[in-house]
Amino acid sequence: MKYSILLVGLLGCVASYANEPSMKQVAPQPTNITVVCPTGKCSQAPVPAVQKVGVVEDENTLSQNSNMRIDVVGEGVAPVNTSSPAQAYALAKRAAVADAYRLIAEKVKGVRIEGDDLIKNMMVKRSTVRTSVKAMVRNANVVETTFKDGLCEVEMEIVLSYSDFAQ
Repeated sequence: MKYSILLVGLLGCVASYANEPSMKQVAPQPTNITVVCPTGKCSQAPVPAVQKVGVVEDENTLSQNSNMRIDVVGEGVAPVNTSSPAQAYALAKRAAVADAYRLIAEKVKGVRIEGDDLIKNMMVKRSTVRTSVKAMVRNANVVETTFKDGLCEVEMEIVLSYSDFAQ
């Protein structure tokens, strides 16, 4: 997997570096840096050595001839303004199941993160981070449900096979 990144400096000069990391590489490796300067002012400043940490292959990859089991624990809190303890338990369990589904979706499909900062007078006035998950989860099983002191915990599992994702 070869990648290249372009960096535009303050003087309008472009520095690019490219590297071909090994999937098992974990030690930082120096990269090849090329500087292109249309103004001729870049040769005065030395280019710092750039090091990148390689990509580590995760052991939990789904191969063609095996299945993968994902276990999560979702949590839900019982609301205080319910008409009965049974209603509080049912609402806490529903929240815990929804949380467990979200955790499964995050593990399988990943999380999208968007951030926005408002800076005024060189100070951060407002910082907003939004996360979202877009996935459909099917065939997840509830393994165990516990309810103690207003907190409901639901352990769920899902078994994934390669054919679920093959196109």
